[in-house]
Amino acid sequence: MIRILILGGTTEASALARAVAERRIAATLSYAGRVASPRQQPVPIRIGGFGGSTGLARYMRENAVTHLVDATHPFAARMSAHAVAAAQSAKIPLVALTRAPWEPVSGDRWHRVPDVAAAVESLAGKPRRVMLALGRMHVEAFAAQPQHRYLLRFVDAPERVPVLPDHHLVVDRGPFTPDGDLRLLQEHGIDLVICKNAGGSGASAKLVAARELGVQVTMIDRPAIPPRREVDSVEAVLDWLAHSDHRGV
Repeated sequence: MIRILILGGTTEASALARAVAERRIAATLSYAGRVASPRQQPVPIRIGGFGGSTGLARYMRENAVTHLVDATHPFAARMSAHAVAAAQSAKIPLVALTRAPWEPVSGDRWHRVPDVAAAVESLAGKPRRVMLALGRMHVEAFAAQPQHRYLLRFVDAPERVPVLPDHHLVVDRGPFTPDGDLRLLQEHGIDLVICKNAGGSGASAKLVAARELGVQVTMIDRPAIPPRREVDSVEAVLDWLAHSDHRGV
C-alpha cells in the first residue's frame, strides 16, 4: 500500500494533495508552520518541524511512509537537504515537485544577486521606494538599510511590528493578478522590487507589473540543493508513484 508524505506549503503541494485524494491514495501533507491558517486540504495535514533529517527519517519509519514528495518552496533549501538525507537513511524513494525558475524577457530590468545578504547590500545609497516580496522571513535583514520606504506583503498579520522604521504592510493571500500588482506598485510609487526566483505562475504578477512600469527588479537566485530526482508536474509525480510502486523501488 502506498502511503505518501508530501512536504508542502506551495500551490503545487496542494494540487498534488487533491490529485492523490481523488485517487484514494493515502497521504499526509506536512507544513513547516509559518502560515497561521493553512488552506483546507483533502488529506490529513501535519504542522511543524521534524527535528532535522534524523527526525524526518524516524517519522517516516514510524508512520509506514512508502514515498516522500518534496513540494516545498524552491528556497526551502534546509528542508530539501533534510529530505534527501532522510530518504537515503530510511531507504524511501524521494521525488521533488519543482517549478522552473523565472527568466528575464524583453522589457525586464533585472539585477541578479546570489542571496538575501547581497540583496541588502545592493540597497546602499539614496532612499528608494522598495517592495520586499519575500514574505516575512528575511525582512529584519533589511533594517541594515533604513533609509528606504518599504512595502511589505504578508499572508498573515505578524505578531509584532516589523523592525523597518519606514514601511507599509499589506496582509493579503494570493494568487495575485498583474492588474492588481500594477495598481499596488503605482499606489506606493515603487521603483524597486526585491524578490526570490520562486518560479511558477502564482507569484509572477509582480514581475509583469514591474515590466509594464519599467520598475527595476532585484532577483535573488535559488540556493543549491543536493542532487535528487526532480519533476515539474503533478502528473509526473503520479507516474513516478505508479512506476516506483510496480518496481518496488
